[in-house]
Amino acid sequence: MDQKLWHNLYPEDIPHGLDYPETLLHHFLRKTAAEFPDKPAIHFLGKELTFRYLYEAAEKLAGYLQSIGIVKGDRVAVMLPNTPQAVISFYGILMAGGIVVQTNPLYTERELEYQMKDSRAKGIITLDILYPRVTKIKDHTDLQHIIITAIKDFLPFPKDIFYPFIQKKQYGIVVKVQHEGFCHLFTEILKQPKRTLIEYEQNQEEDIALLQYTGGTTGFPKGVMLTHKNLVVNTSMCTAWLYRYRRGEEIVLGVIPFFHVYGVTTILILAVMQAYKMVLLPKFDVKTTLKTIHKQRPTLFPGAPTIYIGLLNDPDVQKYDLSSIDSCLCGSAPLPLEVQEKFEKTTGGKLVEGYGLTEASPITHVNFLWDHPQVKGSIGVPLPDTDAAIFSLETGEILPPGEMGEMAVKGPQVMKGYWERADETKQTFKDGWLLTGDLGYMDQQGYFYMVDRKKDMIIAGGFNVYPREIEEVLYEHPAVKEAVVAGVPDPYRGETVKAYIVLKEGSNVTEAELNEFSRKNLAAYKVPRKYEFRLELPKTAVGKILRRALVEEENRHGNQEKD
Repeated sequence: MDQKLWHNLYPEDIPHGLDYPETLLHHFLRKTAAEFPDKPAIHFLGKELTFRYLYEAAEKLAGYLQSIGIVKGDRVAVMLPNTPQAVISFYGILMAGGIVVQTNPLYTERELEYQMKDSRAKGIITLDILYPRVTKIKDHTDLQHIIITAIKDFLPFPKDIFYPFIQKKQYGIVVKVQHEGFCHLFTEILKQPKRTLIEYEQNQEEDIALLQYTGGTTGFPKGVMLTHKNLVVNTSMCTAWLYRYRRGEEIVLGVIPFFHVYGVTTILILAVMQAYKMVLLPKFDVKTTLKTIHKQRPTLFPGAPTIYIGLLNDPDVQKYDLSSIDSCLCGSAPLPLEVQEKFEKTTGGKLVEGYGLTEASPITHVNFLWDHPQVKGSIGVPLPDTDAAIFSLETGEILPPGEMGEMAVKGPQVMKGYWERADETKQTFKDGWLLTGDLGYMDQQGYFYMVDRKKDMIIAGGFNVYPREIEEVLYEHPAVKEAVVAGVPDPYRGETVKAYIVLKEGSNVTEAELNEFSRKNLAAYKVPRKYEFRLELPKTAVGKILRRALVEEENRHGNQEKD
């Protein structure tokens, strides 16, 4: 597509193309620490760490990793929540010449073993309470070293004294390990003198910085190879989009987990690159998040719809001052319009929807934060140097505006490929375009709209039904807190539409009332034939509702009934 319609929409402050720093990710930490040595880099549950401390700690960890045999290209897993240790580990591994493998702390032994085997990670940095899980799978993998830390290690006094008692009450275990053999204590590593680092020759464009596994909601998770350049470029694109923000002056709220690439780019890298303070929370808790915003005054708040919904539905939300929030970039799942409007009214800030995927580091499209209103239902326009197109599902040709097909993207943030999966990498690209697996269209102005996942489209009685459209309607009902729609087997229609509903606290609505509401707003073939009320919905750690988990559950029940 030679003519990029969306460029006509760009404000003067956003260039169509950017000049990117030709440097490695960890060099940004060195640069920022030299420029802002005493500026707070991290606030964590009452404790603050400066950029100087962050750089020196990462440097110590890097030297230690090299001393135990980590060489260029070795994979080291980070299995931590959002903590100072997670930031130190990320940059320390890169300084040592290693590749970071972000690992979800909620993984079961089976999931963890799969990822460690697939990545062939040589080391892992994890929490004390997760240590037993790691030791059970260690001998089945290439893991040689386990570095242990604890939440209390970076808590201020007296929280560091009391936390172990809280942890024991919450998890029922106390883990004590010694700094010996294959076990290494994070606190002991940081007490050691700085070592002289081996400076490997590295290529920004070719060398992998991050092995980020896809969610694996269908099939086995794949390791996405993201280079230093991929991540530097995508973060630079975000910086260009945030053109009113000033280097060294912003505060970013780190709720989105770092084991999701969205959190890596919009918090972990962006904050270091631009000298913003990261306010980290180890998990999303509504009350803690509200209190943190009230006290720490963050200006940038990357999140997911379920996070914003959770905050808005707290009965005490009006008691907190959320007015510091200037901008929120919403990703990971579609943003219901009602949520966006209510959140903007509550905070006075802007909440805009964007779009991305792990394979693109992850951001490709965003709505404008300033100088343009949010376009209803749109995921926005492509970022600078990013191309996007809609491919026909029938002919494979690029479609004109207004026609729906599969979304595809091109740009310097697109992955190198899947780790040791050349065939799957080849299948994901078409003539240099990354096929996203998402259905959408572009309007006459250049705004893009994601209709649904290709694999989530429901074919009911011969009609194509898109769950997102129905979900948008259900979210408009005043009693509905969360909604997800899926196709379930139906003997007559092949598939039929089922809605899973979580109600707001204190609200009540019947299936008949929801059905009547839906019929007023949807064509008859789109109206859910079944409703199921639940206390909660299955979600990923980043807050994305797992539609496929509900479908699989439905299929299991169907098979059991046949038996």
